[in-house]
Amino acid sequence: MSALSLPFLSCTFSSTYPFSISLNSSFSSLIPFQRVKLFGSTSKATTRSFFLTARAMAELVKDKESGVAAAGGGKMDIEHSRTFLEARSEEELLSGIKKEVEARRLPSNVAAGMEEFYRNYKNAVFQSEDPAAAETVLSNMAVALDLMLLDVEDPFVFQPYHKALREPFDYYMFGQNYIRPLIDFRNSYVGNLSLFYEIEEKLKQGHNVVLFSNHQTEADPAVIALLLEKTNPHIAENLIYVAGDRVITDPLCKPFSMGRNLICVYSKKHMYDVPELADMKRKANIRSLKEMALLLRTGSKLVWIAPSGGRDRPDPVTGEWNPAPFDSSSVDNMRRLIESSGAPGHMYPLALLCYDIMPPPSKVEKEIGERRIISFHGAGLSVAPEVAANCEKSEEVKDVYTQALYKSVTEQYNVLKSAIHGKQGLEASTAGIALSQPWN
Repeated sequence: MSALSLPFLSCTFSSTYPFSISLNSSFSSLIPFQRVKLFGSTSKATTRSFFLTARAMAELVKDKESGVAAAGGGKMDIEHSRTFLEARSEEELLSGIKKEVEARRLPSNVAAGMEEFYRNYKNAVFQSEDPAAAETVLSNMAVALDLMLLDVEDPFVFQPYHKALREPFDYYMFGQNYIRPLIDFRNSYVGNLSLFYEIEEKLKQGHNVVLFSNHQTEADPAVIALLLEKTNPHIAENLIYVAGDRVITDPLCKPFSMGRNLICVYSKKHMYDVPELADMKRKANIRSLKEMALLLRTGSKLVWIAPSGGRDRPDPVTGEWNPAPFDSSSVDNMRRLIESSGAPGHMYPLALLCYDIMPPPSKVEKEIGERRIISFHGAGLSVAPEVAANCEKSEEVKDVYTQALYKSVTEQYNVLKSAIHGKQGLEASTAGIALSQPWN
């Protein structure tokens, strides 16, 4: 989700290894601090009623010594600081960051990222002109900073297949509530809603579905889920994202990633950032490939993948944003996984437009810890009819099929761009792409 960088998610496969992407060999599914389930299904959510408050979170962590590992039930050796949960103002929140650095519980570089994250988030939420913006910023950031600190104190390690952590603390709803105030729903649209219902029916019948999508921001998983949570909560909550390693290693991203279903991989773009680790990454990607194959054999799985291998970026000359080209080996390897699963499979092209909310750096960076610019803006999501794969397996046929998927994604993207950036709204609909605002 490579992407949720909160990033997320995508990958590019190589011809040698179906996934040119990966993870560490040691894994732990421990939930480092005892918290009770706070939220139910998103289908019951309303815009404001689910916002976390620092006070509510403080109640969830009353006993700092009662942290129990979900897998093993053992006690934590680390006493978790309550600095952010006890903050009652912006001043206390920001001074809390300095306090944690002085106490040597927080590295200075992570602290600087947290403070920048806070200020950018505040500016974005205030752009919405919501009367409750100040309260929303304080409560959401108190929880976010607490979870980031918690992971620094006791780092969570992702399995090759990570299932969203919904209890004792609901990381999924945390991510939903954090990103929700950044979306201008008045200027947001869903394309071909009927096809999302069609996808849900296929999943109920035991079929597998793969969504081949462009990838724009670290927040993609939350944006997708928020645009579908009222009409298609099953898709919103059960979608599995093929996620790059950056979203599961950056301490500012990890709390958001923990609330998503992920197949964790190393992106081809970062395979040789550290040459001596390349072999380990390949082996880890093979483990992730096996996990995906096992999942698909059970049927009723919905997988999101960005065959471009990373987030879209603006044209360096024109500044225009367009979906990055798809890699045919990535598409073909996913097709082969679907065909060998034993369950009926379907492949749909999906377009996503949300780069304004959290645009990536202008170029790919090796270092973990990118700057995060955040804005309040409209977003769009559209799906088109599935594209049937040709039985022939020649390289030319693979390329033609990949281009067919990419062409559909680009066409949908341009309709969303006309609706959102071109201010055409619902009038931007075409014969093949019907826009709607199902939350109204």
